[in-house]
Amino acid sequence: MKNIVLLFCLLLAAHLLGAHSTLSGVIVDTDSGQPLPGALAALEGSSRYSVADNLGHFSFENLSEDTVTLLLTYIGYKPLRARVAVGQAMQRYELEIQALDLPAVEIRPALSGNASLLNQVDIHNRPIRNAQEVLRFVPGLFIAQHAGGGKAEQIFLRGFDIDHGTDLALSVDGLPVNMVSHAHGQGYADLHFLIPELIEQVSYQKGPYDPAIGNFSTAGAVRFQTLNALDRNFLKLEAGQFDSYRALAGIRLLGQAENSPQQAYVASSYQFTDGYFDAPQNFYRFNVLAKYQNKVSETQLWRLTASAFTSEWDASGQIPERGISSGLISRFGAIDNTEGGQTSRNDINLEHFKVVGREALLKTQAYYTRYNFELYSNFTFFDRDPVNGDQIRQKESRQIVGLNTTLQSEEEWLGLPGESEVGLSLRMDAIDGDELSYTANRSTTLQQVSLGDVRELNFGAFARRNFHLTEVLHLSAGLRMDAFRFQYEDKTQAAYEPLSVTKALVSPKLSLFYRISPNLQANLQSGFSFHSNDTRVVLAQEGRDILPRAFGNELNLILKPFPRLLAQIGFWRLHLDQEFVYVGDEGIVEPSGETRRLGIDLSTRLQLARWLHADFDINYAMPRALDAPEGEAYIPLAPILTSTGGLEVNLSKGWSGSARYRYLAARPANEDNSLRADGYFLVDAALNYAFPKLELGIGVQNLLNSEWKEAQFGTTSRLAEEPDSVTEIHFTPGTPFFLNGQVRFFF
Repeated sequence: MKNIVLLFCLLLAAHLLGAHSTLSGVIVDTDSGQPLPGALAALEGSSRYSVADNLGHFSFENLSEDTVTLLLTYIGYKPLRARVAVGQAMQRYELEIQALDLPAVEIRPALSGNASLLNQVDIHNRPIRNAQEVLRFVPGLFIAQHAGGGKAEQIFLRGFDIDHGTDLALSVDGLPVNMVSHAHGQGYADLHFLIPELIEQVSYQKGPYDPAIGNFSTAGAVRFQTLNALDRNFLKLEAGQFDSYRALAGIRLLGQAENSPQQAYVASSYQFTDGYFDAPQNFYRFNVLAKYQNKVSETQLWRLTASAFTSEWDASGQIPERGISSGLISRFGAIDNTEGGQTSRNDINLEHFKVVGREALLKTQAYYTRYNFELYSNFTFFDRDPVNGDQIRQKESRQIVGLNTTLQSEEEWLGLPGESEVGLSLRMDAIDGDELSYTANRSTTLQQVSLGDVRELNFGAFARRNFHLTEVLHLSAGLRMDAFRFQYEDKTQAAYEPLSVTKALVSPKLSLFYRISPNLQANLQSGFSFHSNDTRVVLAQEGRDILPRAFGNELNLILKPFPRLLAQIGFWRLHLDQEFVYVGDEGIVEPSGETRRLGIDLSTRLQLARWLHADFDINYAMPRALDAPEGEAYIPLAPILTSTGGLEVNLSKGWSGSARYRYLAARPANEDNSLRADGYFLVDAALNYAFPKLELGIGVQNLLNSEWKEAQFGTTSRLAEEPDSVTEIHFTPGTPFFLNGQVRFFF
């Protein structure tokens, strides 16, 4: 004990004696005064740098000079040089917005991992023009809608059919989006509560390498950050084909004065469309978000966000190919046009940021979510019930309570500079009435297949240390622990008998960043992650194999062969253990064996002129089931080859526009590849003109009016007049040529 006290005193004395050799500051936007997280503060003449945290705060320790030259940079902002005295009080540095200049972008290791540089370039150069583009910022990620505009999209990435979120962790302002033990499927991730125009940052991480992220992060994670303040009020109106309308408004409540410490705004949108199907979709969505921020000082900030969302819709669902070829229905027709649903979500999110000392940031977050879901589907038509049909209802009511806290600091360990991060998280899901029932015409309940209440608790803890081994070699080591308590009460049983299981696992991570030259960096990453199984699976398996592991490793090269060209190539491998999947559409448990995925990702960003940028991504994956018999090792619907790219134009006289394509190659739709899901190639375009207080825009989806299948499944079904079932491709037709116009007023 005496030795521990002595060591603590020596460390404290060393810290106090070395205080004069530290330098810290805050980087903010000139116009709004808002912090710029992720901005880079570099010491000119050396390879030392510091990345700004959520408060825009950066710091350096153990500087031997009396004065140094700081170079402050952030993508999309004009660089700032400043000669400053070491040991002075914390200073404020303001950066001015300017057009993205790719030659000025530097390659440096960062806490956010291998995708951070591409991510920053994209978010500053590719404005989000519609809700569909929200997830498409991730290179290689594709989405598909197959049950009306209100249902969460199906997601594809890195050789995964992720369904609605099983292997991709999503969050908005730190709020979890994925729903555990969801009525429709594990990890269900509905992003429709997010207003696209309010997105300020999109950061992504492919692979299971970030210790700060736990459940569902096998293929990767995507974080969204909404605007903390509005620079001005606005009103946006949209109208398009198929009786499509949308209105959006954002109003500043506080913060009209420049650099005001208190900021507040409210934004709301309403959307309606009948869709391009023969049966009107009657879709509507209403969103509202309010955010208040109080910057108490340069070192402390409070933020409170409240949001609400509700949606209702009808759907035509998936249709069989034979229904069209026989003339029974058109391409945009329906076998059962009574499908559809309704959903709502309300969130309260409180965040607190506090700089502790000169070099540590403490972040604490508490949140509450209230969520409701009801969905009617019919995938097999009359296969199970030739008289009433096979319609099902999936329904639940959920409350989520969560708490997160992290401490980030920059200090030397064993004589090596670097950053440390530790964190704790707690999430409790209370789900009432988790239901699957057979229904008819969305009005009659024929049979209740399953009904129960779920209580799922997840405690997580992680630690990460980044070692700057040399000026060009950085090592990041992380460890994460997750513990779960699953509880289920089966309401179909007469007796009260809740069942519960407790499980835990540890996930180590390791990354190496080697800056070979100013224009070439190699990243080598390895790590474990997992996705939890549905609580009903956990209890059915009596706690066995309920937290299937994923192990990945990856080599990434980030390079700038020319000043105007940024490229990244990645070689990756991912292995998943045995898992058990709860099929929410049938209320049964299906086993799935070991799988392996190998792949290559290539991304390029090119500045052809100061006003013209191009990007190109191509992704190849080879997914295989390891336990399957020969010839039956294909993973249904897993993407193999995808590519996206486009041109972005931003002229100084107010004109801007884009032309973008996306390509998804054909792929197996069943295990032996006897059924194939068709590929597609689509082109979208947009053109905008901005006046000082007015913006006009026009957008076209599917510019070439291609006939394509958005969602596809190998399904066994039976039509009303058929004597036997038929297995073939069932699909949802993709959007035809769709023209949409918009106008936005600023005041």
